Order: sequence, then C-alpha cells, then structure tokens
Amino acid sequence: MSSEMEPLLLAWSYFRRRKFQLCADLCTQMLEKSPYDQAAWILKARALTEMIYIDEIDVDQEGIAEMMLDENAIAQVPRPGTSLKLPGTNQTGGPSQAVRPITQAGRPITGFLRPSTQSGRPGTMEQAIRTPRTAYTARPITSSSGRFVRLGTALFEYIFHHENDVKTALDLAALSTEHSQYKDWWWKVQIGKCYYRLGMYREAEKQFKSALKQQEMVDTFLYLAKVYVSLDQPVTALNLFKQGLDKFPGEVTLLCGIARIYEEMNNMSSAAEYYKEVLKQDNTHVEAIACIGSNHFYSDQPEIALRFYRRLLQMGIYNGQLFNNLGLCCFYAQQYDMTLTSFERALSLAENEEEAADVWYNLGHVAVGIGDTNLAHQCFRLALVNNNHHAEAYNNLAVLEMRKGHVEQIGDLQRSYVAVQKSEAAFPDHVDTQHLIKQLRQHFAML
Repeated sequence: MSSEMEPLLLAWSYFRRRKFQLCADLCTQMLEKSPYDQAAWILKARALTEMIYIDEIDVDQEGIAEMMLDENAIAQVPRPGTSLKLPGTNQTGGPSQAVRPITQAGRPITGFLRPSTQSGRPGTMEQAIRTPRTAYTARPITSSSGRFVRLGTALFEYIFHHENDVKTALDLAALSTEHSQYKDWWWKVQIGKCYYRLGMYREAEKQFKSALKQQEMVDTFLYLAKVYVSLDQPVTALNLFKQGLDKFPGEVTLLCGIARIYEEMNNMSSAAEYYKEVLKQDNTHVEAIACIGSNHFYSDQPEIALRFYRRLLQMGIYNGQLFNNLGLCCFYAQQYDMTLTSFERALSLAENEEEAADVWYNLGHVAVGIGDTNLAHQCFRLALVNNNHHAEAYNNLAVLEMRKGHVEQIGDLQRSYVAVQKSEAAFPDHVDTQHLIKQLRQHFAML
C-alpha cells in the first residue's frame, strides 16, 4: 500500500476540513499535469468560491446610491403601515421609537447585528465595485449552494462570488437555462440573483416566480421576499412568507423573515410573537433570543430581558455587546452587585472604540442613577475620547454642566418653541415635551 494519498482524494479531504487554500493549490498542481481534468477544475472552483462565500439571502448592503437614487418606489406617498421608508407610528402598544434608540438608517435597534446592517467601507470607488463582498452569514449554507454537481454550476458560483462579475455570470446562467429547455429551476434562481444584484428587481421577480412554479424551495421564497423589500412592498413580502409557511410549516428562516419585516415597520409586538414562534422550532436561535430580550428591556421588563441574555451567555456567546446588555439589565433590575462587573467585562471585550464608547456612556448612566455626578462626568468624557461623534454623551454632559450652573447662553424662547413643536409632531405622547410646551406658554403669557 502506497504511503502517499491520491492527490484528488487529498484535495477533497482538505476541502472537507475547510482548508480551502491548500485544496486550491493542490488542484492547480494536478491541472498543470492534466489540464482537462474536470474533477480538479470543479474542486478548485469550489474551493476558491468557499473562501469568500456569502449567503446572498442574508446579505444585502444598501449603499448610498440605492438610498438616494431609488427609482423603484411604487407610491410617492404610501399609505401608513405599507412602507419601510415611513414605518408609521406604533399602534401596537409596544415601546415607542422615541424611547428606543435607532440606527443611522433610522431603524429601531433590534438587539441583533445582521449582516445587512453592517456597512463595509472599501477605500476607493473602484475597489468597492470590483471587490467581491465578503461577510459571515447568520444562516447555515443553504440548499442553493449544495448543488455543485456539474462543472457549469461550480463555474457559475466562482464567477458570481469570487470574480464578482455579474454580467458574465448572467450570460452563463441564461445559456444554461436555454440548454435545459427552461425546465431547470436552479438556473432560473441564479438568473434572478444576477438581476437582483444589477438592480433589475422586476426581472428578478419574474425569474423567482417562474422557479417557484417549477419547484417550491425555501431559498426561492426568501430571494423573492428580498426583491419585494427592495421595492418597498413589505406587505407583499409578508404575504409571500405566509404562503411559504403553508408549504413549509415551521420553517425558521421564513418565520424570522416575517419578524424582521414587522420590526422594520415598527410593529414590535407582532415581531416578538414571530420570534417566539422561531424559538418553538429552534430554541438556540441567537437572533430571536436577542431580539425578544431587547424588546422586553425597552418594555420596562429588565428582569425578563436578563433571562434571555443569560441564556445567550449559557450558549457560549461571549462578547462585549452581550456583557453591555447584561450590565444595563442588572442595573435597571436593581441587581447592583453584577452591574459593574458586567460593564468591566464589556470594556475588556470591546473590539473597537465605538463599542467602548457605548460602554462608557452606559456607565455614565449608572453613575447618574447612583447620584455620583463627578463619575458620570468622567464616564461621558471617556465615551467622547473613544468616539468623538457620540451625540448622546455630548447631550448628557451639557445637562450635567447645566446642573452645576455653568450656563453660557439662555434665552432664545422663540427658537425653543419652534423646536419643541417639531418634537411634538414627531412624538405626540412624549411627556417631557408637553411639560416644556406648557412652560414656554407660561413665559410667553408673562411677556
């Protein structure tokens, strides 16, 4: 028996152990000896693709061009509750948007950082256009990526993911569909993916619908829903997800999709219901646990939120954000012994300056809560050292300075009144705003 392993078998072994670079190098050596070895070509294409593979269903980075030059909106003034651009007021009795912090994109913070909410910022425009987008996905690799049977499919995935050459990938997919006499659902899905990446949403919709008629697959439902979200048709996407659930009852990715859309429409109670459904199917689903925990926290139930975050800790999730949330929950649930240790752990695990700034900001809140204004002042200053654009820390420092009597400018009642009217329009039920309006009216009556 030879001590050396058959090269193709060794390359496949590397691939199975996720040592993709070694696998690709070995395939290259084999191809130098026999350039027409199809097995080596397929394996090399797969290895190079897997190095930077992303699950297209989960990742959707909306760049500034898509936000500013969006020509796909159906109605200029959509009805309330039918658009993601104007989520509408919270009719469901959950926590309001004014209480819950929001992201830069204007969405309420959900408790879970999804790939689509991370902004990758490549150095130059050319780099942004040519570089394949790489991100880790929250979903396991799906059935659409499991079909590397022939060289054609492996080649398509290589061109689409590794080279990021959507036009060539589209040409290959179109020829393959023609070759299969338009009877292969997989190629239709790939054409739909290319159209979606090119921003041709209506064409993508036709391809995905055609694929669904031939073969109902969970992935295709998810891709089609993504198209409707991009077209700002959340209600259509919700109906599609529910159709999918009729065919695939209890499918976690579909339930999660519904919950995310409700969350973006600011319907927090419906989102929480669907996340609970997710947990019935998969009780280790990190996104559902984090979002339900966050929802309880902003609904003034920190003790219940604490149980969810502790569950994440038991599952082995160990990062700064989780300890930050644990610290806040302990503080508001009056478990002071654990508060500072949680924040200390959060600071030691903070991966970047922005995370550290948030921890210092929260520590400042704790200091205000226990009445130590000097400590609060130091914490807010440290938040600004880590992140110079932390607006909330500036705001709270100003309040502390005002309490100390360090007031440089008091007076402009008219501008104050204009600002407070805008605040009232944005959030009519805000108690502090109502108090301020009352005070200003008393001032005006005295003038």
